[in-house]
Amino acid sequence: MNMAAAASAKPAGARAAGRPEKLRLGDVLVQQRLISQEQLQQTLELQQQTGRKVGRLLIESGVITEELLADALARQLRVPFINLKTYPFRGDVVKLLPESAARRFRALVLEDKGDSLLVAMADPLDLFAYDEITRLLKRNIAIAAVPESQLALACDRLYRRSEEISGLARALEKDLGDAVDFGELTASAGAEGAPVVRLLQSLFEDATQVGASDIHIEPMESGLQIRVRVDGVLQTQTQAEKRIGAALAQRIKLMAGLDISEKRLPQDGRFSVRLKERTIDVRLSTMPSTYGESVVMRLLSLDGGVRQLDKVGMPPAMLHRYQQLLGRTSGLILVTGPTGSGKSTTLYASLAELNTSELKIITVEDPVEYRLSGITQVQVNDKIELSFSKVLRSALRQDPDVILVGEMRDPETAEIGLRAAITGHLVLSTLHTRDAASTPFRLLDMGVPAYMVATSLQAVIAQRLVRINCEVCSEPHEPDAHETAWLSGLLQAGERINALRGRGCSTCNGTGYTGRQGVYEMLEMDAELTQSASRSDPAAFLRAARERLAGQTLTYHALELVRQGRTSLAEAMRVGYDLED
Repeated sequence: MNMAAAASAKPAGARAAGRPEKLRLGDVLVQQRLISQEQLQQTLELQQQTGRKVGRLLIESGVITEELLADALARQLRVPFINLKTYPFRGDVVKLLPESAARRFRALVLEDKGDSLLVAMADPLDLFAYDEITRLLKRNIAIAAVPESQLALACDRLYRRSEEISGLARALEKDLGDAVDFGELTASAGAEGAPVVRLLQSLFEDATQVGASDIHIEPMESGLQIRVRVDGVLQTQTQAEKRIGAALAQRIKLMAGLDISEKRLPQDGRFSVRLKERTIDVRLSTMPSTYGESVVMRLLSLDGGVRQLDKVGMPPAMLHRYQQLLGRTSGLILVTGPTGSGKSTTLYASLAELNTSELKIITVEDPVEYRLSGITQVQVNDKIELSFSKVLRSALRQDPDVILVGEMRDPETAEIGLRAAITGHLVLSTLHTRDAASTPFRLLDMGVPAYMVATSLQAVIAQRLVRINCEVCSEPHEPDAHETAWLSGLLQAGERINALRGRGCSTCNGTGYTGRQGVYEMLEMDAELTQSASRSDPAAFLRAARERLAGQTLTYHALELVRQGRTSLAEAMRVGYDLED
């Protein structure tokens, strides 16, 4: 089955490739009884006042939808109406039309039919666009009607500003010449027209457009590699000449106020950028490598707000019990997991739950990731010896009810935090541990007295992130032999699981996944666990902890999401194997 048939069958009597006839959109819609003559007249009067297009005015006023408008044009012109959300794009065919032209004329090449090219147009009545596209492609074209918003989203996914970024990278190579003059580059880097500035702006815009969490700029022997992390997976954005890496690293360090002369030692910093009415906070890390400085930037949107606790993905029973624990006036609650597992999201959602005028909340963070109104947030700064432990001591003199410690990364901070939990403060913090059961012994390994761990620790939440199946292209998935063997140790005898998995489409950029969700397990301390921890008896503690967590572990939560069709078996297995001994 060819691509056009996969998306929409062409109506009977469809005409061959050719220039569309000249029609008035309003007359077409009235003729098909989608709008009344009175509605058309009102819209035409509004058009004379605003100068805007009739179709856009009708859509914004709610008289007609984009889909109905495109379908009406398709029927009038006897051309296909295509749903781009499920269309199986081919990158090589799409790229026949340059990105700049695709965006200008609101068009995408869908299929090479041999004697002609099938081109989707948001406005198939635009004769000028038709003629220009024909001239650029140097081929006969057949048109298809598509909703404008679908086409704009498809352009963003398919082109990813790659043409713009590659062009700016080539311009920067010419600008630098064979030898990099860093003094001259530093003097000119502040100009808005500098290629390095425009390249960075395009990188940030592309990353935020696809929801990337990180940008990686990596010098290699063969060139410079730029990648973005989307839903936890790295995707290559572009390859460029290695020599532009130094200019990019230097400009980024200038933006973060770092020492541009120091290339031998790692440096950390932060800065904010404003992109299309959005503010992005950037956490920067540089590290010397064999072929130059490797730069990684974590992107944090300051406009999206903090996620609500009931939206992070906790199972309902666990969420209810966790909310009860947050209502306590003292004790330590730890959220654990590896880097990038969503710990900060859970903690900030917890703070948002606690944030009332009756409570004094102080956070000690490195860095402060999200600004929360009504909460005192303190940024750790090792350069001036403003450490976690020093800030925490001062915070205790500020009469807080709740304290968030970004991370218990050293014995001194851990001990102060536990003492605060014992003496009438609710303390929230994070640790890098594999699961909930092993967390108390990580504190003991740090040198914290066993009695403090036993008397202060209230609960441990361990979490991971799994990718969510794309709703557009998810389809039934039959477990393979490897998946069946893994499931056999988890399912009851005779139980079958109906798994789904995304096949990959334009909506999910071919990955089969859109977005991520947390999977959780929570170990609440009781008398037996407290006693085992106070005796420093790992075997007894782990045995009792595993009994409490039976059927409620991270692996079982991930498997439950598979049952619900939310994620794939491959994602659940990734969590399961990560936790195996």
